[in-house]
Amino acid sequence: MSKPVEVTDATFDQFVKENPKVVVDCWAAWCAPCRMLSPTIDELAAEKTDISFAKLDVDHNR
Repeated sequence: MSKPVEVTDATFDQFVKENPKVVVDCWAAWCAPCRMLSPTIDELAAEKTDISFAKLDVDHNR
């Protein structure tokens, strides 16, 4: 079972280069729709093992 990888400004480019298929969830703690979508992203990451999922906290990475 895969989980989304937490990426930062420093790790984002390398993550995208190393993985041919990537979905990036750009989120923020204050964003209610982001929090609602998070469990769905986690489920997709577990189901779609041929796709790499990442989460990017937009408040801490500008």
